[in-house]
Amino acid sequence: MRTTRTVRLVIVLGLLLGTVGCAKEVTGSARPDPVTAPLALSADGYGIVAGFDDAPAQIEIFTEPQCTHCHDLQAQFGDQIAYYLAVGGVQVTYRPLTFLDEEGQGYSAAVVNAMFAAAEPAGDSTTSGVQFQRFVEELWAQQDPGGPAFTGDELRTIARSSGLPEPVADAVSKAREVVDIDAAEENNFELLYTAEPVNTGTPTVVDLASGEKVDISDAAWLDQLVAP
Repeated sequence: MRTTRTVRLVIVLGLLLGTVGCAKEVTGSARPDPVTAPLALSADGYGIVAGFDDAPAQIEIFTEPQCTHCHDLQAQFGDQIAYYLAVGGVQVTYRPLTFLDEEGQGYSAAVVNAMFAAAEPAGDSTTSGVQFQRFVEELWAQQDPGGPAFTGDELRTIARSSGLPEPVADAVSKAREVVDIDAAEENNFELLYTAEPVNTGTPTVVDLASGEKVDISDAAWLDQLVAP
């Protein structure tokens, strides 16, 4: 039977306090978790869901691979998101978009396809929610708006450096379409527009409990959602 969120928090905090020279919990840094945060596709198939279903905070992140503000979101809050995924504090549904591709399917489409490939099992190997979050962070850290799409070898290197299992990293590197990019764009943009019809853009974070857009200019937004 899967442990509850409370038990997971106690286990992880016990590990933190038992570590030599680390007597203070730092919420901005991820810690190893004996219970692996799961990863799955959303019910509509166009979102990637990281984290436990009983997490107190449930959010959607609308993001575009060439959006520089999306890069800033990951740079500023990526570690904190990974931490809360590990301890069961948040469940994140990533809703990637590709509207910054100038013609057809280019850089953004390749990154989005790689994200969905990372969420698929490869044999007996699966990506955890925290590993996926690290993959997202690294993809945006190496962002090259308007540049050429990542090669298969580059995607494999990013996947492996993010901790994805070797078979999954190999699958990520292949030029195999694992999601209908156009359908995903249409579906996710409609959801984004519903959440924010005035200033429609990325990154947009939505609190699924309230259906409201989150003010990510407040540095404490995630802490407040997890422990209001």
